[in-house]
Amino acid sequence: MTASAPLDLSAIHVDISRSRGLPAELYVSEAWAREERDRLLARHWTAVMHASRVAPRSAQPVELMGLPLLVARDDGGELRVFHNVCRHRGHKLVAAECRIEGVIRCPYHSWTYALDGTLRGTPHIGGPGVHEADGFHKSSYGLKAVRTVEWLGVVFVNLSGDAPPFDECVAPLKARWEAFVGTGGFDQLSVAATHPHMQLEVQANWKLAVENYCESYHLPWIHPGLNSYSKLEDHYHIMEGAVGAGQGTLAFDFASREGISLPQFVAWPGDKHSVAEYVALYPNVLLGLQMDHVFTIILQPLSHDRTMEWVELLYVGDGASDPACTFARERTLEGWREVFAEDVDAVEGMQAGRASSAFDGGVFSPVMDNPTHHFHRWVAARMSDEK
Repeated sequence: MTASAPLDLSAIHVDISRSRGLPAELYVSEAWAREERDRLLARHWTAVMHASRVAPRSAQPVELMGLPLLVARDDGGELRVFHNVCRHRGHKLVAAECRIEGVIRCPYHSWTYALDGTLRGTPHIGGPGVHEADGFHKSSYGLKAVRTVEWLGVVFVNLSGDAPPFDECVAPLKARWEAFVGTGGFDQLSVAATHPHMQLEVQANWKLAVENYCESYHLPWIHPGLNSYSKLEDHYHIMEGAVGAGQGTLAFDFASREGISLPQFVAWPGDKHSVAEYVALYPNVLLGLQMDHVFTIILQPLSHDRTMEWVELLYVGDGASDPACTFARERTLEGWREVFAEDVDAVEGMQAGRASSAFDGGVFSPVMDNPTHHFHRWVAARMSDEK
């Protein structure tokens, strides 16, 4: 199924004071969701999973708007992503997370694949008891690999295979944050040994989660607790070209308010201890940078109106595993759980509102909504591209 007619997105590419937002079809249409997957998600570095969830000699299935993928890690720790489909008759290979003791085995005709994707076994391909066939070369029928990179513990894929190199794509954000963490500062981070993850299922389109994350306009009403110390007026906008957009605050002091302590980035400037930044890395990763931890959120589009949010917390040095920091890690995770849960109703409310025939894309505050408008323009430019 394809979208029935082109969308006129020209009203987005004007000054914010006159701009309209993305039309309802891009939130409520299953057909447009598939178009979006192929035109937007497939052509960029899209996140599919946290690498920490994939143990050595294991495989996990993941879907990207109906497209079945397979994430596998070999004995040496190398992680690869493949299309989750047997090269024989197209049966889905892996249906659930599993440990691979030997090979990945197709449940249909028992063709087998190594964790590096090579085809190993083709039982009875030449007849009963004959496991080879004239003219058939296993080397030509390995699993279809997907271009893959890891950064900050996030597994990114480029399905089209022709996106610019990942490092080139994120270079502006890396340069921005080197001022906080120093050169190579992210190498100090590790996944929390305790209380590292949470997940939330949101009955809304993934783009609404990005829009909500980009702006601080909603703080006084949606996050009254957070706004009591990191107030609306303490926030500033971040817009990094095609990389992403978001917000920063000059007054984030969660650790001191909770009476907890965690190791901090050594290079973090002394005059910026209360600064934190929250950037949506386009298309579907939300990043939070604080002086003592980083969180990453992968927005997994399940359908046009359902999104799974996968959250992972990373800490500096021994802070990730030191038993003395266990309580601090627990409070940090629970603190963010409260904030993220408060966003769910807001995001789902926007999804419900887009069912209205009166919704025309909405308008923007020319002062408060700049990061959200930035994201809309990014999406519109790519959804208008027919290449």
